[in-house]
Formats: sequence, C-alpha cells, structure tokens
Amino acid sequence: MSKLVDFPTSLPAIPIPENTNAAEVVASFVSRLEHLKKSDFKDDAVWRDTFALAGTSRTFYGPSPITAAWHETTKRSKAGLFSLNEKTARIIRSPLGPHWIQGKFSFETSADPPTTCSGIITLVLTSASEWRIWTLRSILEQLKGESNVDVLARVNGTEQATNGHSEERHFDCIVIGGGPSGLSQGGRLKALGISYVVLDTHPKVGDNWKLRYDSTRLHTSREYSHLPFERTFGPEYQEWLTKDDLAEGYQRWVAKYDINIWTGTTVVSGSWDSSNKKWTLRTKRDGKDEQSITGSFIVVAGGAGGQVPKMPEYPNREKFRGLVLHSAEYRNAFQWKGKRGVVVGTANTGHDVADDMLQAGLSSVTMIQRGNTYILPAEYYKKTADLYYNATVPTEAGDRESLTQPMAIVDLLSQINLHHLTNMERPRFDALEGAGFKLDRYGSIIDHLYNRMGGHYIDVGTSAKISKGLIKIQTSTPVSYTETGILFDDGTELEADVVVFATGFEGNMRYLVRDVFGEEIAEQMGDFWGLDKEGELNGVWKGTGHPAMWYHGGTIGQQRFYSRFIALQIKAKMLGTPLVVYDKTP
Repeated sequence: MSKLVDFPTSLPAIPIPENTNAAEVVASFVSRLEHLKKSDFKDDAVWRDTFALAGTSRTFYGPSPITAAWHETTKRSKAGLFSLNEKTARIIRSPLGPHWIQGKFSFETSADPPTTCSGIITLVLTSASEWRIWTLRSILEQLKGESNVDVLARVNGTEQATNGHSEERHFDCIVIGGGPSGLSQGGRLKALGISYVVLDTHPKVGDNWKLRYDSTRLHTSREYSHLPFERTFGPEYQEWLTKDDLAEGYQRWVAKYDINIWTGTTVVSGSWDSSNKKWTLRTKRDGKDEQSITGSFIVVAGGAGGQVPKMPEYPNREKFRGLVLHSAEYRNAFQWKGKRGVVVGTANTGHDVADDMLQAGLSSVTMIQRGNTYILPAEYYKKTADLYYNATVPTEAGDRESLTQPMAIVDLLSQINLHHLTNMERPRFDALEGAGFKLDRYGSIIDHLYNRMGGHYIDVGTSAKISKGLIKIQTSTPVSYTETGILFDDGTELEADVVVFATGFEGNMRYLVRDVFGEEIAEQMGDFWGLDKEGELNGVWKGTGHPAMWYHGGTIGQQRFYSRFIALQIKAKMLGTPLVVYDKTP
C-alpha cells in the first residue's frame, strides 16, 4: 500500500509577479505539446492521463519518465490539434503560499479509436524568469462519431421509478448493483446507445440508502452528490442530504431518464464463456423462479464499499445478557431509552450512532476507540469542496477540475489547507483530547479515503458532545464480554445493555466477484481500491485482469464521473477499436 507522502513531487514555492500575463505563458507551452522536452518540466513535475493517451489511468513523475511516455503515447494515438482555451488561463495564488498559472486545452487523436480530449496544464516559476510545467493532465472526452456520453435526453416518465421496462434476455452490458454507481453506469451506457440492465437486490430504487439507520445522512455537500446529466438535488434539498433525500432523488432520476433497472433481483451465479465471449447469469427476480440472462460485459458496481459487515469477535459473548449488533442491523436508539449504550468504532458511523443514543435518552453513551481517529470538521471540508462544487459551476466542470488531479498533488494541497484551519482552532481539538479522545490532529483525508477507505470522522457536531463529556470515550482494548458488559485489558469493566459495532464493511469488491463468478474470475480481477505505486486506485474504473468486467465504486462524485470512462471503454470495444493501453513502467 502506497503512502501519498512518498510520491516525488512538491508544491511550488516561488511567487508569481503581479504583472504576469497568464495567457501568454500558457500559450507558449501549449504550442509545444506535440514536441515536449525534458527541459519544459519542473524537476518534480507530474503528468496524469485519464484514458486519453494511455488507454487507462496512469500517473508519471519527473521529466524523463513523463517525456518518454508522452512521446510514445501521442505518436501511437496520432494526437494533435492542441488548442488553448485562452479564457481559462489564470494565476492561482494560495494565501498559504503556492502560486501557479493554470490553463485548459483541447486536442484530438486520429488513430483507432479517434477521440476528442481535453487537458489542464499548470506552470510555475523555478527561478526569477524560468517557467516550467508543474502538472499536466489529459482527459478522454468522447469517441468521434458516437453519441455524447455526458448527455442523455429526458423522457416522459412518472416521478416513481418502475421495476424495469424490458424483458430482454441478452444485453451488451449487465450492471450488478443499483446504488449511485450502478445508476450512473446505466445512464452513461444508455447515452452511448449500449443495451444494458441494472440489477439490484433491493425492492425499490434508492433502498440501498433508504433502508439504512434512521439518522443516516451524507457528510459531503449536496452539490457533490448529483447523478450524471443534471443537478439531481436542487436548492429545495438541504445541504447535508438524508437517506430519504437520496432515495427520492434517485427515484426521480431513474424515472426521468427511463433507466432499465430490475429491482428485487438477486444474481445467483455467473459464468464466462471465453469462446463466445459471453457472460451467463442465473438470476432470481421478485422471488420467482430462476432465469438466465446473458451479456457481453459486466460492471460490478458495489459503490463505496461492500455489504459484508466486519465485526471483531470477543470471548464469552454467550454470557452477555445485553444486545449485540453491527451497524448494518441498526436503525435507531429510541427503544433503548434509559439503558447503557456502547459503540465500538469512532469513524463516521460510530459518531452517528453515539449521537443517536444520546438524543434518544440513554442513561450513558460510551465509544470504544481502538486507535487514533482523524477528525475533519464539516465546515473545513465544505470550504474546499465549494471551490469545485457550487451552484454556479457546472458539475461536469467541477469533476474535471477536482477528480483528474494527480492524487499526490490533491493530498499536498488538502493537507496544507486543512492543517492550517486546524491550527487556527487549537482549543477545539485540545478539548477533544482533554476528554480522552485519541486524536489524529494532522491526518490526511486523501489517505483515509483512498488507502484506508474510511476510519475518519467528518464532524457534523458530535465532537463537541464528546468534548463536553456527554459521550464518554474508552481507549483500553476489549478482551472479553462479561454478563453485564465488556472487560478490557487493563482489568476494568464497562457496563452495557446494548453494544453496536460500527466497525465497517469488507471493502474489497473482489469478494463479490468470488461469490458470484468463482475463484478463477476473482483471481483474474484482482483487488479493488487502495493506491498503487503511481498513486492510482487499484482495479477500479479501468481494465484489470478480465477483458469483459470492470469494478465501479468510490465516492459519489467518483461514481458519477468515472462511469463515463467505463462506458467509453465498453463502446470502443464494441466498435472493434478498444482503447490501447500503455503499460510500460518508466
């Protein structure tokens, strides 16, 4: 597992003079893009390609690896017609130090498959007068001659999503999972004229959110949470969307775009016929007899993580006279009023459940903390997110700006900003530590999201209740249940009537593939999530070990944005001109 701080890049240090003409500086470098030299790059420059030239997502570090890969991929794809959008050239001056010039450009490729692409270039001073490329990004936009993956016409539908509208038995693509990742994928496939079906086990669209615990709400902003093609959640929705808001928005979206989703459908088993290049799935729909469907491609759309709870086992559980459950089974705490509640885990769900218990009137609420926890106040997060996702910036523009940035750069920029805000509010965090909370004050939200897949808390108010002692913290290690509670390694006992394990889920989607398709296909697909040595996410959105299957998941924004690249890869394969993958190691 790679740590972001290990990647060989840094933030620029030299200020940009006030009289600098940003458009002139950017134009001089865009004109060189067909023939870039090592001397055009900063010593620790970074290039990230998102399916435009490498046929996959790759990140390259340093002038020599970048120029070697750039020359080979641009020549192979016959890239040209590089053109600067002069209106986008601007100077960015961070109040905390880093300065750079940024501009956006477009280009095309004429080798098979011919494409249109976009790019973002940033330039920095390396001396008083020497400009160099700091970061370079290239992004696949469209397949020439095909419909637009980012546009889908609305149809005359009702406000209530229906349980599918097709009785076909063969599809170009079968999407397993009907949460935001599966819905986004279905919409993108439809936009490209690819026949598809989305399969979901839940009875209704949106139930993957609606059936969670009662107080569930997003800890990310409303503007980040849309599905493709539109602002799914308008200003009439609250800033922090509840599970019911999400379910309602998804149902309206499915109806509006007439998405072919089969709810109440379980995939019993699946197999791949390599000679015919066809998948066969055995499904059970609405509890009826099993039926087979076939498809040329599969997208396993498991979302932000798996559905199998992770729950540590402690001895003597049978002796405990109280209730033990995982957060997957939890709905609310009102039936436990006056009782003693314990929550194991201090990430987002653990805080939500503890806050529920407090509001429900339990006589005591204690969180068992097993390791230091990174706390990110929601207002800090929103201050950063609002730069890209707000009421005036189109969602697709925010996605390209935010989600194509090299991960190492995102980490450096987020840490410098978030740690500064933390230092401005030292008493807030001192009080939390004073209450016994083991705090990771200067953590990396990027590392938590993309290496650990969680383990942090975006503070929407519960931290203050811990600081005030309303919610207690226990940091010793549990070793056993007792009749009346939990015994710890220091010999102390915590009395409890109900214990909720907010300890997460199995996040590697590989287990879903194993359960349905068997060990051989799971081995081919490999692991899902976690950063590789380039700072790219393992497995997700790109071709892996199987030529006709993809993983799809991540944050809601990533599910929305990267669904377009899976759809474009599938369409290119259907046309007989698959994206050519550059797999050389610099």
